[in-house]
Amino acid sequence: MDAEIMLRVDGTEHRLTVDTRTSLLDALRERLAITSPKKGCDHGQCGACTVLLDGRRAVSCLALAVAHQNADIVTADGLAVDGLHPLQQAFIEHDAFQCGYCTPGQIVSAVGMLQEAAEGWPSVVTRDPSADTVTLDDAEIRERMSGNLCRCAAYVNMVPAIAEVAP
Repeated sequence: MDAEIMLRVDGTEHRLTVDTRTSLLDALRERLAITSPKKGCDHGQCGACTVLLDGRRAVSCLALAVAHQNADIVTADGLAVDGLHPLQQAFIEHDAFQCGYCTPGQIVSAVGMLQEAAEGWPSVVTRDPSADTVTLDDAEIRERMSGNLCRCAAYVNMVPAIAEVAP
């Protein structure tokens, strides 16, 4: 069964007809030619397909496109407005990527993670979950980014890149 949907991706509205079983990742990549979200595991385990859905991190391979009618979707491409996003620049400066395959998902996830921390969301390693603010030390960043895998093991440079941009 097909459905006509509207997706707002990186500030642009797209109308398309998709099979109701189409993942958001497949709609982005195959129907809209937006290739910054990568198809890694296609099971929600690697984070290469991470996008922001209405400001929150989501693995797009597990999201059905029809379920996100009128959602505001931001990919790594959409983060760069009037130049690179500060996290994109920090990843370059810290050499926080090797092959680059996971990099868009890592950066989008880091943007979402910084927002979650700014809103006071605790993680499993947050020292004081009742505190109004979260201190983004290395352990906190590692835990919050643990859903994004890097086969090249560029993690050692990702943490300082994220820490540089963190408030």
